[in-house]
Amino acid sequence: MAARLLLRSAIKAATTCRAAPVPALTRGMAAGGNIPRIACFTKCNLPRFNHSQDPYSMLKPKEYAGSKADPHLVPSITTKRIVGCVCEEDNTAVVWFWLHQGEAQRCPSCGSHYKLVPHELPH
Repeated sequence: MAARLLLRSAIKAATTCRAAPVPALTRGMAAGGNIPRIACFTKCNLPRFNHSQDPYSMLKPKEYAGSKADPHLVPSITTKRIVGCVCEEDNTAVVWFWLHQGEAQRCPSCGSHYKLVPHELPH
């Protein structure tokens, strides 16, 4: 008997309670295609991204063969940098080694070549 009363009161409460309508949000892109509400960081760097430049290395890096003639280019603001190489596609271990400025250097495990190139920070 108590279960029937609880069930009836739960059904009655569910059918009589209606959520208030939520107003639609109107934020975002304004009509006309301009971008009015983006951060200054993005607004200042948007022309660079439109001209295929990547000032903060946020885009996917270009793929290189990894040979001595066409090494993987590693940008750095110093004269050395630590590099991690996943030698095989399904390998779970990363081989870490130091890369110094100068000629291309080989990965100690797989033999891929890497070269350190100077990189300027955009300020």
